[in-house]
Amino acid sequence: MDPPTKSWGIHTRSEITAKYEVIGWVGSGAYADVYDGRRRSDGAAVALKEVHDSHSASREIEALRVLQGSQNVVVLHEFFWREDEDAVLVLEFLGTDLAAVIGEGGVGVGEVKRWMLQALSAVDECHRNMIVHRDLKPANFLVSDDGVLKLADFGQARILVESGFDGPQEDDDVSNSERSLQQHREAISQLENLNQTGQENPDHRSLSHEEYFRVLDEMKTKSYSYDTDKEANIHDGNTSCLATCTASDIDDELCKGSFTYEAEEEGGNELGCLTSCVGTRWFRAPELLYGSTDYGLEVDLWSLGCVFAELLTSKPLFPGTSDVDQLSRIVSVLGNINEETWPGCSKLPDYGSISFFKVESPCGLEACMPNCTPDEVSLVKRLVCYDPIKRATAMELLEDKYLSEVPLPVPNSDSDLDEFGTLNITTTDSDVSAQIS
Repeated sequence: MDPPTKSWGIHTRSEITAKYEVIGWVGSGAYADVYDGRRRSDGAAVALKEVHDSHSASREIEALRVLQGSQNVVVLHEFFWREDEDAVLVLEFLGTDLAAVIGEGGVGVGEVKRWMLQALSAVDECHRNMIVHRDLKPANFLVSDDGVLKLADFGQARILVESGFDGPQEDDDVSNSERSLQQHREAISQLENLNQTGQENPDHRSLSHEEYFRVLDEMKTKSYSYDTDKEANIHDGNTSCLATCTASDIDDELCKGSFTYEAEEEGGNELGCLTSCVGTRWFRAPELLYGSTDYGLEVDLWSLGCVFAELLTSKPLFPGTSDVDQLSRIVSVLGNINEETWPGCSKLPDYGSISFFKVESPCGLEACMPNCTPDEVSLVKRLVCYDPIKRATAMELLEDKYLSEVPLPVPNSDSDLDEFGTLNITTTDSDVSAQIS
């Protein structure tokens, strides 16, 4: 497949070619083209992502700036963006992705746990920073040659605490952007301080699951009230791309039936209102399939559960061919959707428009994961459940017993597990277990 003529304009931008050699075109998505590149100063391999949509570019840049330094998030080295030109992001280059790893098959339990730990670390870092990715899928988890997994493609991400970055800036505006980032970090530190207090002082308890999301919702509400004129002018929708610096994105077969949505909104977006038309169908949470525009970090947790199920079984959990078919497949596995199984579901915009025959005996996740252990099924169940508030957070899953029992996660190096804490191994006459602390 030849690259679009427009995208080759990257070669005419002297400020980029002076610093980077553009080697070749890798692939493209709805709103971006990706190239192999090499930094002229030291020969380091990079990915040059030319983003043709300003909203997608601003979201990706904003999210990656906030997440800079995160162990399992792709590194943004720098970006080029001038008025009337597409943004070009210079990203670290990773040669493959989790979709390709799954496609190769033969992934052992220890290796599965390694990928899970790193994916959870990436999502936890996003959610601690109030960033909802909205397009988690195997192809967006990139993998380096030495086995480090990193989350990429933040074109659909939203920061639920407004940080103020919205496009190309003059030098005089940079300080304002930095101040906005600092305000954002101060806001999220409130949540971290609350939880840390409970951990360090036994007289104070740490945040419960429900309190965690309550605090996030309060912060989200406050963030939407600070600049109504600006928020009203930002059109939400799909501004993502499928190209993520990897070879697997070139293969059209990988994306059949699981395309990324391309929503268009013509203004009128209510304050704080998000679009439901985001993400990739096979990994979309049921609240999105029912048209919710008032959701939060929990949509990522459902997607992550679908990713884990695919990692464990080497096949997609819910490979729907349409939105209705997607919901139908989910209902056949998890059972009927009603106020008993999902309090508040009847208030979802499309709940009254989409109905199914009553399922008397749903097959359950066990039937979809026939060769998996009870602990593996249990871990996926903690994520793939109807009620968003009941989905386990990434932080909680990092402490799931499945990840701390033998076979242990395969390390990338002697110090690979350091970022997750100290690994304490306990042996008894009948068992061996490990606790990450």
